[in-house]
Amino acid sequence: MNNHDRPLSPHLSIYRWPITMVSSILHRATGIAMAAGFIVLVGWLFDAASGPDVYAKFLGVMDSTLGCVLLVGWSYAFFYHLSNGIRHLVWDTGRGLEIGQATASAWFVIVASIVLTAAFWWVAS
Repeated sequence: MNNHDRPLSPHLSIYRWPITMVSSILHRATGIAMAAGFIVLVGWLFDAASGPDVYAKFLGVMDSTLGCVLLVGWSYAFFYHLSNGIRHLVWDTGRGLEIGQATASAWFVIVASIVLTAAFWWVAS
């Protein structure tokens, strides 16, 4: 059987991802990131209950550059997942399912999650 005459499907490097596909992937990725963040949250609670010396070590790690990047990333994951979850709730009512509306809402979720993350850290600092 000779398959040389068959057309090849587009490769990921040349295929342009629609924003709705990116939104779906980000929704799953932020859910996984939040699961990892919950493990850190449990560690924080455990260290807080273990005494001031252990808690000070935890704070030392989370006050580092890597810790701050992780905290900002987890807050973005939370706000993205929350915003996209609201988008899905709207879809459950049968609204916003047309291609143009889905594309616009995907962009809105991305922008809203960035704005919410920035506002959260602005208020927190």
